[in-house]
Amino acid sequence: MESSPEFPLESQPELPPEPPREPLLTLPGALTAYIALLAVIHGVRMLLPFDIDDLVIQIFGFIPKRYDSTLLDVTFPGGTGAKVWTFVTYSLLHANLSHIGFNVLWLLPFGSALARRFGTLRFYLFMAVTAAAGALAHFVTHEHAVAPMIGASASVSGTMAAAIRFAFVKGSFLSFSRGDADAAARVPALSLMHALRNGRVLGFLAVWFGVNIIFGVGSIAIGAEGATVAWQAHIGGFFAGLVLFSLFDPVPRIAADAADASSQDVSTRD
Repeated sequence: MESSPEFPLESQPELPPEPPREPLLTLPGALTAYIALLAVIHGVRMLLPFDIDDLVIQIFGFIPKRYDSTLLDVTFPGGTGAKVWTFVTYSLLHANLSHIGFNVLWLLPFGSALARRFGTLRFYLFMAVTAAAGALAHFVTHEHAVAPMIGASASVSGTMAAAIRFAFVKGSFLSFSRGDADAAARVPALSLMHALRNGRVLGFLAVWFGVNIIFGVGSIAIGAEGATVAWQAHIGGFFAGLVLFSLFDPVPRIAADAADASSQDVSTRD
């Protein structure tokens, strides 16, 4: 005689469903498309003859000397139009694969959070504005430079600066109690004044400026004397991202923000 199971099938207790596992790194579509664009552009350039690739850099790279009104006998490729588009297009060109790799490495955490927060259109506009800010900073400090500057590092620096306005807030992606990726990117941001009084933000700023000034990895100026780091462009993009963040931020204002490391309330973001 067969024994009956202790619990009939229909009355056996059900185990709670396992929560969905979030991948360690998921990229928003806007950032994925941006990285793919950088890779495609560089891949196509690698197939070009050297002289044609050099012409591409001359047309789309940022050359401060291009804006020198005293030039009478020097004509740069691209004409008048290049004086406008190169403020952004230089950021889509890179010297080599390691150059792209460094930029992408920093974009993965900071760019992902910002793309989720801003949405596609605002994210791309933000990248263009910070690229232009980096070019302007490079122009001011290298007014007569003939070497073209290329690289996305000014925009990357801008994303890092913008992200730290909310990165350390409770629930965000660099806090001790973060939520899922989308929730972490939508926490209320610190005002600029509160961000500049936050210990973690100040620590991040100190390390970032120190690394960029001493070592500087990113935007490269290509010229006859070799490659150098355009660290002033990094600072221009970073400063623009930090200050202009609120103009792009779609997250509604609230009466108070909660900092991750403190129980004190902070005022509304600017």
